[in-house]
Amino acid sequence: MAFSYTVSRVFRRASTFYFQKRLETTVASLTKDEIMVLLRPPFSNWSNIILEAEKVVGYPTSFMNLRCLLSDEFANLALYLRKLIGSNQLVMQTAKNVLYGDCKNLQPWGLIILLLSKSVKSSSTNSKAVNQQQRELAELTEMMRTGHLIHCGIVNVPFAKRSKSTESAIFGNKIAILLGDYLLVTANAMLAGLRNADVLYIVSSALKDLSESEFFGDRDEQNMPLPGKPKLAYDDFSFTFDTTSMTANNVLGKPRKEWTARTVYNGVSLLGRGCQSAMVLGKESRENQNYAYQFGCHVGLAWQAAAELQNLTSDNKAQFCLASAPVLFALEGNPELYKIIDQAKNNVNDVDYEDLKFNILKTDAVDKTKMLYEDHANKAMALIDNIGDNESVDMIKKLINTF
Repeated sequence: MAFSYTVSRVFRRASTFYFQKRLETTVASLTKDEIMVLLRPPFSNWSNIILEAEKVVGYPTSFMNLRCLLSDEFANLALYLRKLIGSNQLVMQTAKNVLYGDCKNLQPWGLIILLLSKSVKSSSTNSKAVNQQQRELAELTEMMRTGHLIHCGIVNVPFAKRSKSTESAIFGNKIAILLGDYLLVTANAMLAGLRNADVLYIVSSALKDLSESEFFGDRDEQNMPLPGKPKLAYDDFSFTFDTTSMTANNVLGKPRKEWTARTVYNGVSLLGRGCQSAMVLGKESRENQNYAYQFGCHVGLAWQAAAELQNLTSDNKAQFCLASAPVLFALEGNPELYKIIDQAKNNVNDVDYEDLKFNILKTDAVDKTKMLYEDHANKAMALIDNIGDNESVDMIKKLINTF
């Protein structure tokens, strides 16, 4: 078991101030390489778990939107993508993450929606039609999320700085807009094809949240998120998934609230609404529909916390999000770290990520992020128990617990 998890358990069991101080001194004395080795999360065979889950669903969900990717319209756009191959343009980085990235870069949201749909017995007389609609719902949810991620690959190139060296970035922006728009428009056409006003409204509210996520909190010139300035928070554990009641003034600077709000806006709301819509299509009770939304949000938050924990404690030298849970928790424990971020507000690339990571690992941020994951994972599993009890539910729990 990783050292950070052991430390958190020992802290809880230690009955005296002396033992706690001794442990803190031990962690502080370790070098960066020693901390990285000890904090590395346990390996998990994610691919095998996905294959098991797809057998329960009945078909390989990994290729759900392959129909879209093989269409004539998309093939025409793919020809232009060849011009970007080999460049370091952000749209190509995004595409590589979507296609070849780590398992947590693109969690199987569609698979969760389908397993949730299968976990309850449809009360409809036309169950085959309902199952087909739920499959289309899972597919369009994946497409909306992928389209949003591709749009996030757009780079801001000021007019005064444009030159031959920026042609790749400008061309990449055009492709990112075209690809993202194509996926989103196709997904919206599929959504309309479901011919269900309630589902249309529910999913549209999640798309609203995705749009607002780009304007939530401080951003650098490339629209990359910056953490709020840390401040004392006495109500940090009280939060809601109702995005209509979330305001930046109420959450920024409070690590748990700020992270929850940013993550819910940035896609978790879409997963929650997708789960809720699956219950609407299955004509489930209003109570189960609400359970499904809460369940989807908790699953998304648990996976996001696990992904951020993995990104920070792995040997990967890539940049990590400055608004991620470990960073926010570290700023709470050591507000002086905010000076590192404050000096690079124009561009997050100016941050010394190696130095920042080393300082984060010296705080209790990793332990708090691990507890954050466990909290949301446990709540998601408690909610799914209220919805059903069968092989699909067991597989959902397996997916939640695997990271």
